[in-house]
Amino acid sequence: MAGMTIGKLAKSTGVGAETIRYYERSGFLPPPDRMPSGYRVYGGDAQKRVRFIKEAQALGFTLNEIKELFSLTDDPDADCASVNARARAKLAEINEKLRKLKLMKKSLERLSDYCPADEHPLTECSIINYLYGKSGLSA
Repeated sequence: MAGMTIGKLAKSTGVGAETIRYYERSGFLPPPDRMPSGYRVYGGDAQKRVRFIKEAQALGFTLNEIKELFSLTDDPDADCASVNARARAKLAEINEKLRKLKLMKKSLERLSDYCPADEHPLTECSIINYLYGKSGLSA
């Protein structure tokens, strides 16, 4: 797949051309060769790296964390334990987010249960009153 233009690389990886340019500016992709016309020409490694970024993002990794993962893949002394430690840290972060989401869900369910959900005026809406701090309800 050597010699892909930015459009072909974008299409083959499912990201926009501007995203490819951003990855290049940010150091996720090496600078591509240029045609005499000035068009970028990416090697096959660029496609692998963009797919790597997308897969890592799908697992919840941020771009900064992905940059760290790339630095590990480029380090001949790095080992699987280093990657696994980052995966475990990401799992802990996801578990904390899930815990908070469950609390949010429970609070919103309680507020919704107290809401008269009919044609009462907004001044009697328990959800609005809670958000304004007037209801005395605790979520």
